[in-house]
Amino acid sequence: MSILKADSRMDNDKKEFDLQEYLTRGVERVVSEALRATLKDPKESAFMLKFSAATKAAAKRRRKLEESGEHIPTFLIASITSECNLHCAGCYSRCNHATVDAVPVCQLTGEEWLRIFNEADELGISFILLAGGEPMLRRDIIEAAAKKPNILFPIFTNGTYMDEKYFELFDKNRNLLPVMSIEGEREITDKRRGEGIYDKLIGNMDELHRRGLIFGASVTVTKENIREVSSDSFLQKLSDRGCKAVIFVEFVPVTDDSKELAPGDEEREYLHAEIMRLREERPEMVYISFPGDEKSSGGCVAAGRGFFHINSHGGAEPCPFSPYSDVNVRNTSLREALRSPLFTALRDGGVLMDDHEGGCVLYEKRELVEALLTRSRQ
Repeated sequence: MSILKADSRMDNDKKEFDLQEYLTRGVERVVSEALRATLKDPKESAFMLKFSAATKAAAKRRRKLEESGEHIPTFLIASITSECNLHCAGCYSRCNHATVDAVPVCQLTGEEWLRIFNEADELGISFILLAGGEPMLRRDIIEAAAKKPNILFPIFTNGTYMDEKYFELFDKNRNLLPVMSIEGEREITDKRRGEGIYDKLIGNMDELHRRGLIFGASVTVTKENIREVSSDSFLQKLSDRGCKAVIFVEFVPVTDDSKELAPGDEEREYLHAEIMRLREERPEMVYISFPGDEKSSGGCVAAGRGFFHINSHGGAEPCPFSPYSDVNVRNTSLREALRSPLFTALRDGGVLMDDHEGGCVLYEKRELVEALLTRSRQ
């Protein structure tokens, strides 16, 4: 009898789970932690206070749309260029041919991206992660993002194009948050990203800190560096230089010869425990994990459940690790893109909640995603 009651209670818990509320609380927590982390910087704190109010207003807009049957995610990932100057070992984007050396044709213009940012603002999307390629090659788009103070734009950059003009832009527009990719200490960073990259990143951090500018760090977590990048010594060095956010991105293998780098269950459990500890013991920085704890959100949050991805040519994709698209925002609105046959099939068909071994269910089940894409185009 007690087992039946327990099963019934578990079923009720599943039914009562509110993804929208979960994600809203998550955004509010991140903003709250960021505000606490910037209390010593009046200019940054003033921005975070305004942004905190903006996120609450955005949550109300999303909630109102949810009540009418339209789900709007909290986040958007925008790969604003396919061009990159580095060849990082195991880069999923290059392996998927989404990143190239030369300037690609038919990329979205700065004006087109501004339209997308405007639509996102109207819908209540609070965070737009700017990625690439190397996003700082598109200064025009980053300047367009600066015009949208209600949206926080973390800019995932390799740091090699940081210059005086960017420092000035970040100072005038606190909604632009550089997030520099670092793999740990000098040896492991330069091994993956190229000789001299570590010193360039540290130089950027020191200059941003000197100017009182907030910034973050992005770490690709592998079996090789997981202990180093979650260590107190490494994180203390980032904190001492003024880093306010660390984003741990689990390495997703896209080639057979890189599978051994991917964290397994043991490593993911270790990282989850460490992040929980860090949030408690080192509150001076914000810690975010991607894809994070899927169990807490009822499964993968891609394909519009919690976020979706727009590539540099306008294709709306479930996730950067799942580069499949049946709709282009050049020809339609964000709202219509979220209703695409592919996104709908992934959300309604249970694929996002399927069991899987790695950190990315859509990459692991890519053959199924490809089949759904073919069906959506028929």
